Amino acid sequence: MRKLSLALSAAALSTAAAPAMAADLTVSVEIPRISGASYHRPYVAVWIERPDNTAVRTLAVWYQQTANSEGDGKDWLKDMRTWWRRGGRAMTLPADGISSATKAPGRHAVTVSGARLSSLPAGDYVMVVEAARELGGREAVRVPFRWGAANTARATGSTELGAVSVAVTR
Repeated sequence: MRKLSLALSAAALSTAAAPAMAADLTVSVEIPRISGASYHRPYVAVWIERPDNTAVRTLAVWYQQTANSEGDGKDWLKDMRTWWRRGGRAMTLPADGISSATKAPGRHAVTVSGARLSSLPAGDYVMVVEAARELGGREAVRVPFRWGAANTARATGSTELGAVSVAVTR
């Protein structure tokens, strides 16, 4: 009888933890087409914060990854000031599964499996997407979302970023 109650307790605990662990997270980021004589693709950082603005995890960093006559692209990551101060400067880049090259104007998605976020407790969070562009501006878009239950949320930037949406699916 004792073995049965232990097995039932373990099953109940795994079921209670399942919503946060079984969920996948997709962040859709729109980079608008900006007309100008000297357009440069923006550097973009995507990360999760708690509502108190403490960084939880960086999901993606898009930057120039090859050295050119102007130097290494990592030198300009600090232009994404908020991300840099909240955790970017402590990262070693390139980071497998996180960093990639800059993206052309259009819609881009970052999908993160629930397994990669299994240590993230269910609750309220904020997805932050920050973009900085050479000879351009800098902008951060914040999208509150709930981890652990299926939901969607969206916000829109005004200059360097277009629509940003977050979808938590089960």
